[in-house]
This record gives sequence, C-alpha cells and structure tokens, in this order.
Amino acid sequence: MRLNIQRGHVALATAICGNLAAVKGEPLVFKAGDKAIIPGWHLQSATRVKDDMSEISIPGLNTTHWYRVESRGTVMAGLIENGIYNDTHLFFSDNIGNIGEKEIFRSPWLYREEFTMKPLDGQYFSLITHGMTSKADIYVNGERIASKEEQQGSFGGHTYNLTSQVQPGDNCILIRVYPANYDRDFAQSFEDWNPHPPDNGTGVWRHVELSQTGTVSMSPFRVNTDFTGFPKLDDNEQVNVTLKTNLVNRAPRPVRVTLNGTIEPPNHDKPTRFIRDYHLMPGEKRTASIRVGVENPQIWWPASWGPQSLYSVHATIFYDDSGETSDIAHSQQFGIRSASSYVNAHNDTAFIVNGYPFEVMGAGYGPDIFLRYDENRIRSIFRYMLDMGLNTIRLEGKQEHPEFYDLADQMGMMVLAGWECCTKWEAWKHNEDGHGYLWDDSDYTVARDSMLHETEMMQPHPSVLGFLVGSDSWPNDRATDVFLKALKEMDWRNPIIASASKRGYPEDLGPSGMKMNGPYDWVPPNYWYGDDEGAAFGFGSELGAGVGTPVMESLKRFMADDDLKTLWTEPEEGLYHMSSKSSAFYTRSIYNKGLFGRYGKPTSLEDYVLKCQMADYEATRAQFEAYSARQNATRPATGLVYWMLNSAWPNLHWQLFDYYLNPMGSYFGTKVGSRMEHVAYDYENEDIWLINHSIEGKDDRLVSVDLIDMNGKKISSSRAKSHTSPTSSKQLQSVDGLDKIKDLAFLRLILRDGKGKHVISRNVYWLSPKPDVLDWSNSTWYSTPVTEYADYTKMDSLKSADVKAKVTNTKSKAENGWTSRNIELENRSPFPAVFVHLNAVDSQGNVIAPIYWSDNYITLWPHEKISLSVQFEGDLTWSIKISGRNVKEQILKGK
Repeated sequence: MRLNIQRGHVALATAICGNLAAVKGEPLVFKAGDKAIIPGWHLQSATRVKDDMSEISIPGLNTTHWYRVESRGTVMAGLIENGIYNDTHLFFSDNIGNIGEKEIFRSPWLYREEFTMKPLDGQYFSLITHGMTSKADIYVNGERIASKEEQQGSFGGHTYNLTSQVQPGDNCILIRVYPANYDRDFAQSFEDWNPHPPDNGTGVWRHVELSQTGTVSMSPFRVNTDFTGFPKLDDNEQVNVTLKTNLVNRAPRPVRVTLNGTIEPPNHDKPTRFIRDYHLMPGEKRTASIRVGVENPQIWWPASWGPQSLYSVHATIFYDDSGETSDIAHSQQFGIRSASSYVNAHNDTAFIVNGYPFEVMGAGYGPDIFLRYDENRIRSIFRYMLDMGLNTIRLEGKQEHPEFYDLADQMGMMVLAGWECCTKWEAWKHNEDGHGYLWDDSDYTVARDSMLHETEMMQPHPSVLGFLVGSDSWPNDRATDVFLKALKEMDWRNPIIASASKRGYPEDLGPSGMKMNGPYDWVPPNYWYGDDEGAAFGFGSELGAGVGTPVMESLKRFMADDDLKTLWTEPEEGLYHMSSKSSAFYTRSIYNKGLFGRYGKPTSLEDYVLKCQMADYEATRAQFEAYSARQNATRPATGLVYWMLNSAWPNLHWQLFDYYLNPMGSYFGTKVGSRMEHVAYDYENEDIWLINHSIEGKDDRLVSVDLIDMNGKKISSSRAKSHTSPTSSKQLQSVDGLDKIKDLAFLRLILRDGKGKHVISRNVYWLSPKPDVLDWSNSTWYSTPVTEYADYTKMDSLKSADVKAKVTNTKSKAENGWTSRNIELENRSPFPAVFVHLNAVDSQGNVIAPIYWSDNYITLWPHEKISLSVQFEGDLTWSIKISGRNVKEQILKGK
C-alpha cells in the first residue's frame, strides 16, 4: 500500500474546505482587555501564488483554492486536515517516505486570515506570536510588521505593535513561514526517534493572538511563594504570594492607574483581594511586584502524594481619572508548592518537593510527528502515566502548548522541561557529537527570545519541576549567560540544570548531576542491579532497555505482511518503524539476540509477539524496581527517565504504550515496578526489597515468598514481618531454594498490611537456573553485551492450564460515561497459568483503548483466584479475549 499524490493536487483543496472563510461581522476584539486567537487560516504553498506579499495581505483576496485549516498546525497537519494526506496511509509500511512532491515542502508556505475590527481612539493593538517553525515574515494589511530575522524559532514568541495597521472593517494577516532545517534553525527535531515529517514541522504550529488594551498594558503574572515545604504548616500559618507583571504605558503622557485583583482559593472560599496604584511616565515600562498574604494555604502536591490545590489570580487595570478599563489579566492558575534540587556527595542530582525527597519516576515524551495537539489524548497519556505509578514527564525540546501545563497542574504530573539535543540547539564548538551549524551572534538573540517566552509560559505552573538548558551537551558560557539572564528576568524559582549528562558543565551552573550512559537498547533484568553505567544509582536522565513491542492488533495496523514476516524471521534486518536508517537502532538485532537466546527461536509471528511481551514486561519491571529499591542506598538512586514514554508515530520500540494507546507488556511491567508500596526481587543479590514511595508514616507489613517449579511443585515458602517507612526501601531476606531450580521456576511475592487482610502488591517472576552474564567492560553508550543468557526455553513445555473467568458487578451501569467491571480469574490446574493476558474488544472486534486494568499479563499459582478491575470510557457492547503462555484463548462476554 503506497500513497502517491499527483502533481498539482497540492495546489487544490477540497471544495468544502477551500470555500470556508473567516467568520466576519463582529470585531475579533472590541474592548480594552480583549484577547483573541486568530480563529483559523487559509493555507497555501508560496509557489502557487504571486510573490508580492504586500498585495496578497490586503483584504479581499480570493482564497477559494487555498486550504482552510485550524487556528494552529504545521503544513502537514493542515494537508491531512484537508484530506490531501491520510495518516492511516502515511503510517502504513514506509508510505511516509514515498509521498512524492517533496519539493513542495522546500519552499515557504502562507497562512492567511481576514477578520473584522472596529478600532477606537485611545486603544492599542498587538499581535502576539508563540513560535513558528522555522522563521516567518508577518504582514498586516499590506505592511510587513516582522521579518524572518525577528520571528525565528519554534519557541520564539514576540509581541508586535499593530496600532497603526489596524483599520475599521476588514483586516488581513499573512504569515510566510520558511521551511525548517534542523541543522540551521531552532526547530523541533526528532533525531533518531522516527523519520522526520516531510515538512520538518514547518508552520504556524502555535496560536497567534490579537489583543486590545488601553494606554497601559500588563503581561501575564509571574507567581512565587515563600513556602519552603514541610514539616507541616500550622493551621493558622500564612504563605506570602508574590505576583509580578510588566506594566507598559504606551501613551505620550503620564498616566495614573489602579491594578485591582483577587486570588481565588481552590475551595471557592472568600478571595484575597489586592489593589495597587501606579504613576507611569510617558513610554515607561515597569515591573509591578505585589505581595499578598494567603491565610490557611492549601498545598499543591504531585498526584501520588496529595491533592492538586490550585489558586487563580485575576486582575484589571483601571484609569484613576475615569475608572475605565485599560487591560485585563485573565484567569491564571498557580499552586503553592516548593521544588528544589541539589547535587549530592556522589555528584548526583536529587530533587525535593514540598520538603520531601522526590525520586523522579518518569519517562520521555514524544509529541505527534506532525505536532498536532489533542487535549483528550494528552489527558489519556497523563492518566496512563499515573496508572503506571509514574510521577514526571520529561520534555526534551518538545515544550507543548499552555493547555499541556494546565492539565499537568490539574492531574498532578511533574514536568521536567528543557532544550533538545544534537541539532542547532547544541551547535557549540565543544560539542563533538553535535551536527548543527555553529551559533552566530543572531542565534544568541533567538535563544534568548525562546528562553524568555517558554519561561514566561511555564513559570506559574506548580507542575514544572525544572529546566534543562542542555541535553546531551551543556551550553557554552555565552549561551549559559543568555539563558540565566532570561530565567532571572522571568523570576524562575525552579531548578536549572546544565544538561542531561555528566560530560561537562558551565561554571555558572555547576555539575548537572545527571547521567546519560544508556542503555537505549536491550539489557537483561539483572543489569539494573549492577554498579556501572545506567544501573540503579544516581539520576538516569534517559535510559531503558529499548523495549515497547506493540500488541498484534496494533502491528497489523501499520505493518505490511512482508514487514511482519521480516519482524520475526530476519532478526537482524532493518525495520522502517524502528528509528531512522542512520541510527544505531534501525534494527532489533540486540533485542532479538537476547529474545531468541533466552526464550527460544519463535515459531510464528504470534509466538514472537508473545515472547516480546514477556521480555518487555520483565525489562521495564526490573528497571523501575531497581531504582525504587535503591532510593536510599549508600549511593542512592535519585531518579530515572525511561526512554521513552510514547511514540510520535506507530513504532516498534521505546514506548510503554503504543501510538494507538494500547497498553502492552512494557506498560504492565512498569506498573508493577513503580507501585507506591511494593515488594521486589533483586536479580543480582537474590534477595527481597520492601519499597515505599509514599510520604506516609511507618506501618507494619507482612510479606509472603513462594517458589514453585514449572509443574507447580513447591520448592520453598516463607513469611516475613516488617515495617515500612516513608520514601525509603529496605532489604528483607534472601530467597530460599534458588539453587534447587532445575529447568524453570516461578517466584511469587505478596505484600499485605500488618493484619494480613489487604493485599497491597502481588508480583510473580520466572527464574532460570542460570543467570544472564553481562560483559560490563565492553559496554557502549547504548547497551552492554551479554555473554550468557538465562534459559526460559522450557516455557514451550509448560502444561496447558485451565483458567476460568467471570465478570462480576454486571448489573452496574456506566457512571460519568465510564464502564467499570471486575473480572475474577481462577486457575483450576495444579500447575501455574503463565502470563495471562486480558484484552477487551468492542462488538466489531476492535481493541478498546485507552483502557485501565488494575493488573494484566499475570501469572496465577495453582488453584489461585484473583480479582481484577477494568475501566474504560463509554458504555459499549464488549468482550474480553483471555490468553496466555500456556492458556488457550477464550472469549468472555463483558456485559
């Protein structure tokens, strides 16, 4: 299947889209304090129109043959919106690399919109940009108001004075965006994550806004508090909130104004009011700093630790002489919380949130390949993260839209932001791994503008944990000075970190305290309990076992039959849906060598995918368990960012759930390994760890440890009593009977409360009589070789288990649009039922996603019963496919 766009088709939009016009009649803005998003655009290639931008930016142009697109989006996003391309086809096989007409993306593109205005005397107008890729000329009503030398960078936000250009009646804005070059421009690259989009992300990918004010305008508030964290606040204690905004008097005369505002508490109690008077000279710019005491403060917490209490600030500027409005600062949310970091005695970064040690359990975010933003999708991604027990999302040069941070605030997801690696962003002489053109004087201006804009956007958000001004490399001294001054100007109070690696650092920032030693490709579970490279010590800024194989239903959506055959029959062959061809990750050869060596050569595609899910599950579980177990070790594990959370397009690795939001083995391995309270097996030392990520007090706990062989025969069994402490882990005991394993064994760990009534965590491992042996001395930046593999080939000889399932609470109705059910599984066999997978499908057989299981890919002990829960949005006719390593597929009706 290939998509071939014929020459000339790019010039024509569909009639239904091409004839849509901007809504006219009411002015886009019409009173002081108004701010409006340009509601949509007509999009066209600059090669298809006259080259006189002044002429085509005059109202009245016939745009019948232009594309009508949404208020923000890249060129490719706009063409998909208009049906010129179809992402289902683009994502299938290698179609995205064979679209034809590629030269159309090497020329500028035009975004044009007309709108109505009714300007009045004494009113001032501004055009506000938030970043365009890669650079742009901007025209309004025939006049250029910004050139590509000014409007540069995906994150280069600017405010342009439009007062003299705005006219009564019809107005027009035209933006000519230039194609992005990742080595020359400050754009958003994907490096070796996936193929680059055909347009390299070119376009007006963020909103453009028009604002109207009176003589005096104000910037968005920057918010800081004097809260430094717990021990607990007294009930009557006050937190001081400092609000800062930049006031500008545009008039040629002095002006007296009053800034009147409120801070609204989370529980809608009585707001805290503030009022300040200012006398501004002609053309004066001044920072207004207002300190407000908040009584009985409600603290904002990461989701796993407490509620997300959000305040909001509102303010209006009035003229003292008339009482009329000059400008309005629209509602802006913030939280009372503290975040800091330090580099410990081992040169490792550690974070503190609200006074408690905060071990980052995170993953790296991948935006949509065409930079489309879907708030419901982001909400599902955050909910998946919280369901897996993750607390932080890292944005490596992929800063999103304001709504992203609003949602993170509301859901309690910490955000570790920063610039990206390798391209123009890190083109400094000392960076031997970079491949962009070295920065010149103008580049430092673009970097400054980008830092100012992104910092202003993120500054009030309690979800923002810190900012990495470098990724693989650290910025040179001049860039560091530019970044730090911009951060200071925006009153940044969160941690600032030099880079995501320990390769070097600028003197003004000091060591990053973050390691980036890999792995990025497959390593066995015992790797993480080592004492070298990416093993569980210090802060791993991006690392993982290179896993994330989609489930069968997803694979068939984006891979042709020949590709699927190659996937399991040619283990060293390159695959288009891995990374780019020039990448070390274009093949699954390291992964497959381990898979075949440990689980045996697959006998079919289905067998291959099942074995992949087992390998992926144990890989992610071990990584998160090891970092959890060692959170308070002699050299503590202070945090990890799994590489990666999600994929920008349908991918074969580096993801915890696939592009279609289907969770898989890597998802549930992470979910087990990141539990708030947990009991885990150390593959290297062969002992048991009791883990607690919470900030709660000490509690008694009971742990049961059971080891059986592949036929269900008991090898050993023991019970232990202990107690748990906040944000700490402890070794309990070694596992008896490991030396008695002959072919294959299963280890079950169950953590219960002190009375033994409530199961807190249940965990099952499959163990081999021989361990994986790592060759640490020959490690590369992406993996560590394995000289001997553990042997799980006896899985093929497991006896078939009889598992019965039933849905309980069938009479309950969907609440708030969600379906919730419990599923009871019973293993009626005298031997284990291994790696049992439950897959919910709708009446057409389509996999339901997103979906939230309490657990999945589980192994049941002989004659064991387990109850699981499942939740998904909607009230569907659905069923569950149940299968496993030694369990035949069966269908269970969902309702």
